[in-house]
Amino acid sequence: MHFKPVVTLALVKVIGFCLMTTLAAPLSVQADEFNLPSLGDTSSSIMSREQEYQLGRAWVAMLRGSVATMDDPLLKDFVERHVFSLAETSQLTDRRLTFVLIESPQLNAFAAPGGVVGVNGGLFLNAHTEAEFASVMAHELAHLSQRHFSRGLEQQQRMRIPVMTAMLASVILAAAGGGDAGIAAMASTQAAAIQEQRRFSRQNEQEADRIGLLNLNQAGYDPTAMPDMFERLARLSRFSRTPPEFLLTHPVNQSRIADSRNRAEQLPGNGRRDSVEYQMMRGRVQLHHERNPGLAVQRFRVLLDEHQGDHAAARYGLVLALTRSAQHAEAAKELEPLLADYADNVAVNLAAIELDAQRNRPDQAMQRVDRMLQLNPGNYPLLQARADLLLRAERYQEAERAIDALASQRSNDPDIWYLAAEIRGLAGNILGVHLARAEYFMLAGDLEQAGEQLELASRRAGDNYVMTARIEARQKDLAIQRETLKSF
Repeated sequence: MHFKPVVTLALVKVIGFCLMTTLAAPLSVQADEFNLPSLGDTSSSIMSREQEYQLGRAWVAMLRGSVATMDDPLLKDFVERHVFSLAETSQLTDRRLTFVLIESPQLNAFAAPGGVVGVNGGLFLNAHTEAEFASVMAHELAHLSQRHFSRGLEQQQRMRIPVMTAMLASVILAAAGGGDAGIAAMASTQAAAIQEQRRFSRQNEQEADRIGLLNLNQAGYDPTAMPDMFERLARLSRFSRTPPEFLLTHPVNQSRIADSRNRAEQLPGNGRRDSVEYQMMRGRVQLHHERNPGLAVQRFRVLLDEHQGDHAAARYGLVLALTRSAQHAEAAKELEPLLADYADNVAVNLAAIELDAQRNRPDQAMQRVDRMLQLNPGNYPLLQARADLLLRAERYQEAERAIDALASQRSNDPDIWYLAAEIRGLAGNILGVHLARAEYFMLAGDLEQAGEQLELASRRAGDNYVMTARIEARQKDLAIQRETLKSF
C-alpha cells in the first residue's frame, strides 16, 4: 500500500517564500566578540512566534511531499535526541522542533521558521566525528534562536513574491536531486535581489557561527570541531565543480574559518570529539547509499583490517552489510564480539534482531526486543522493531496495538502513520486505515486527500458517536490548516 501526496504549485506558492529567507536578515554585532545580540521586538511585530511555528509546519508538510525521506528509526532517533540535547544549552526558547531526514548523499542541513530542522543523510557522510555533526546542528539552532527569518522580513519586503517563489523552487529542485536545475532556477531570479540577500546571509552566518560555537562548547563538545568542519567544507568546495547544496547557503571562506578557529581556541577544549554510536550511524548511512551490499562488505572488511579488528563501528557496518547480502552465518560470527562488548547497546541489539528475523528465528528476536525494552522503556526504534516483528509473524491484531501505541507517542511522524495504515488494513480495521491515511496526508501536505480519507472514515463510523466526534475534530483541524495556508 503506497500512497504519495501530490504537492501542487498553488501550495508551493502559498508557503513558498520561507526557506531561502531563513538565513537572510541584518544584525548588529557587539564589540565584545562573545557578546550575544539583543533581539528586541522588531521581528515579533512582523511575525509572531506562533505565526512562525504555523508557517514552519505548513512548509515542512510541503517539503515531505516533495522529496524522499529516510524511514530509519535509529537515524531519526539519533538526530532527534542529539539536537534536543543541543537545544537545552542553546538560546532557543521555543523548543517545539520537528525533523526531516532527507534521503540524499549530498551534504546539506537547514533550519526553517517554526523549529523545522532538516538533515540530509550526506551530513553523516561528510561530518567525520560526532562533534563535527553537532557543530552543524548548533549552527542551525542558532539561526532558529536568533529568528533570522522573521528578522529579515523587513528587508525582504522590498522583494516581490515572484522572486521568493523562484528562489524556493530552486531549493525544492535541489533537495529533490536536481542540483543543476536548482542552480539554474536561482540564476533566473532578479540578480539584484539575490545579491542583497547574500549580503545579509553572510551576516547571519557570522552570527550563527558565534552563537553556535558557544552552544557547542556548553553542550560538552570540543569547540574546535566547528573550524575543523569548515575546513573540510572548504576543501569540498575547492575540489568540486558543483559545490554541495549546504555551501550554496553557507559559503565558507578563509576569513570565516580563521574567525571560528580563533574563537574556538579561546574556549575550553576538553569536550568530547566522537562516539561509537555516531560512527555506527555513519555506517548505516554509508550502507544505505551503497547499491551493492557486496562492495559494502569489502569496504567494511578493509576498514576493520586496517584497525586490526578493533573498530566497533566498522564491524557493525560489516554485520549490516552481511545481513543485507544474506550471508547470515558470517554476519552472526561478526556480531558475537559486538554483543560481548556492547551487550546493552540498542543499535547492536537491533542488528541481532534483524538477523534473527531474517534467519526465521522470530522467538529469539522477540525475546531480545522485550529484554531491551525493559532496559529502555518507550524507546522508539525498539517499539517499531516490535511492531515489525509482529507484522512479519502475521499477528496483525497485536501489531495494530503496538503501532497504535507508537502513533500516540509520535503523532507527528508520517512514517508511523504510513505503517499504521498498512497494519490496520491487514488487521481488517478499514476505518482505522482511513484515519491513519488522513493523518499521513495531513503531515505530508496533501490536504485534499486527507479530507477525502476523513470523509470516508466519517461514512464508515456510522452511529458511533465517539468515533464521529473524533473525526469531526480532525476535520476542524484540517480546516484550520487550510486557513493557515491561505493566510500566508
